[in-house]
Amino acid sequence: MRVEFNAGTIPLVGELRVPDGPGPHPALVFTGPFTGVKEQVTGLYAERLTAHGYLTLAFDHRNFGESGGEPRRHEDPQGKLDDLRAAVGFLRTRPEVDAERIGAVGICLGGGYALKFAAFDPRVKVFVGIAGAYNSPYTMREGFGADGYAGALADFGEVLARQDLTGTVDYQPAVGEGGAMSGDEPFAYYGTERGATPTWVNEVTTASVRELITMDNLMGADFLSPKPALLVHGVVDAYCSPEGAHAVHARLDEPKRLVWLDAKLHIDLYDTEPYLTQAVDATVDFLSAYLAPRASAAGSPG
Repeated sequence: MRVEFNAGTIPLVGELRVPDGPGPHPALVFTGPFTGVKEQVTGLYAERLTAHGYLTLAFDHRNFGESGGEPRRHEDPQGKLDDLRAAVGFLRTRPEVDAERIGAVGICLGGGYALKFAAFDPRVKVFVGIAGAYNSPYTMREGFGADGYAGALADFGEVLARQDLTGTVDYQPAVGEGGAMSGDEPFAYYGTERGATPTWVNEVTTASVRELITMDNLMGADFLSPKPALLVHGVVDAYCSPEGAHAVHARLDEPKRLVWLDAKLHIDLYDTEPYLTQAVDATVDFLSAYLAPRASAAGSPG
């Protein structure tokens, strides 16, 4: 069912899926890929996990999809954490939800957000990251090189200065020529019917890329304990490195689990079989020990 709730003054729109059977149910809140909307990856995982007995909330973060917020299609790291807090608060008002059994699931860029969010919100009992991007300015600087990183920041400084003077927000394509997500792989999902949905637009603020290279979500691994953590990752991933999943796992305390899937593309874990089912099954197996007994598929979610 379509639901609306607020993060401060910003209206957010989500899809609440309620499993069959008597409640209250354990619940999962989702956050997903860069530029993604609820009809894409998070919605697919939410639908599959609802069939296993979990109430799920996939929603559009501020500035994207059907949710409010300005500038449109701008990555707002602190705002996304605020959105997740509001989403959990909304879930806890629902009679269908067991307020003491709520988990956070992040896919791609959302993996890092879910990790940092779960680490600091006592209402969240478990974290799951799937094909996660665990951004850190330290690893970004290492990848760019010190001079390259400083140069990139200077370039974005010029963009922001121009915006200050003109009041006009600078945009670039999300995928395709000149896209913030370069290469064939992002286009294969977002630029084709595979990821097409009316609420996704192929543009993003240029300043969003600055947010990607300066945010620190990896640090959540140092503060999550003693909450359980599951990482599911492809053995080859050119966009969210397996080394990032290794780094998170190494910094986490028990209980933790790292599941490797024999996937060769990052977007394999978005919607491609058998990897989608393998990721869902690994999540259900893990959550069954911490949120609820494993539930058999209960038919179509509500």
